[in-house]
Amino acid sequence: MKKFKKITGWMHLWLGLAVGLILIIVALTGGLLTFEQELEPILFNKREVVLPAGQRLPADSLIHTANAVFANSQVSRLIIPQDLTRSVEARIGTKGEKGLKVAYINPYNGQVLYKGVYTQLFYQQVRSLHRYLFLGATGKIITGISCAITLFMVISGLVIWWPANKSAIKQRFKIKWNASGKRLNWDLHAVTGFYLSIILLCITLTGFVWSYDWADRLIYQLADGKKTEKSDKIKNIAKGKKIIPGIYQAMIVQTDSIYPYPGSVAFNIPAKGALAVTVQKEPEASRVRQIDAAYFDSHTGKLLSTLPYSKLTTGDKIRRMILTIHTGSLLGWPTKLLYLFTALFTASLPVTGFLMWLGKQKKLKLKLSNKITL
Repeated sequence: MKKFKKITGWMHLWLGLAVGLILIIVALTGGLLTFEQELEPILFNKREVVLPAGQRLPADSLIHTANAVFANSQVSRLIIPQDLTRSVEARIGTKGEKGLKVAYINPYNGQVLYKGVYTQLFYQQVRSLHRYLFLGATGKIITGISCAITLFMVISGLVIWWPANKSAIKQRFKIKWNASGKRLNWDLHAVTGFYLSIILLCITLTGFVWSYDWADRLIYQLADGKKTEKSDKIKNIAKGKKIIPGIYQAMIVQTDSIYPYPGSVAFNIPAKGALAVTVQKEPEASRVRQIDAAYFDSHTGKLLSTLPYSKLTTGDKIRRMILTIHTGSLLGWPTKLLYLFTALFTASLPVTGFLMWLGKQKKLKLKLSNKITL
């Protein structure tokens, strides 16, 4: 056991030093992303917040306004929040384009509050740093490997923390605030790490889903007993017909009648005219991404199909929940604050770990010096 702990400690040390900087970046950006919904209207008040004035403009008017913002570009996604004090977000262009545009529109008067490149939005930059380190596919590989190493670090950290005997048990559960700097540093690193290990495991394990395709597939395999199958894209019935005026607002009315609860509404409008428009509806207070969907003919507005959240497979429901587990939003403010503290603590681990290593190096040098003197 002693030898096993020694080898585990050696690996824990050097792997920790190897991914230290990446861990700090991912942890701090993760902490920022945990409070994305709360911080955006504060940091970007001019584009995010509006003063309600009567009724909102019809969806068709908002889409027409968004289409006119950038030349030769069409709206691909329109998000109308439930909160009446929030602006409407229009994404313009297609997801695969590097130049996907975005516009924020006042839904009461049609004023364009902001326009720019979607990937240059502050939180998209934070997300890109968190997932890709601004290095694209290479960055994804690096963060994926770091995620795997972090999982090992949490498990190996518990092995190192494990009390060697009964007398050490009390020490392992309590931070001695009046201890020497060296002891306090160890306690902050190891004892706090023990208490937050479950949260760290949740964050790390869910992070695998974005790093590795096999992890994504594994969810469906375990939950549904089979791999997920991509459903066929729903196509229009009416081909080549002109779009009926007021069609998008009519889609909202129909969606509200199918899913009669207050919630945010999002349009996914395909660039190809042969494909149907998807309208998604989600309760504002949803913590498991409880999104209901309806599909409409993009020319006539005729309802083609529905996909309520209740009809999703267990695998689909778990997959949607992964994001809320990863960000800490699953149980609202209590878990968000806990996740923020965990993120800040995680960012400190490479620092406290390095200080522990530095202390050992000084101790070794002192021993060597004493031997030479003798």
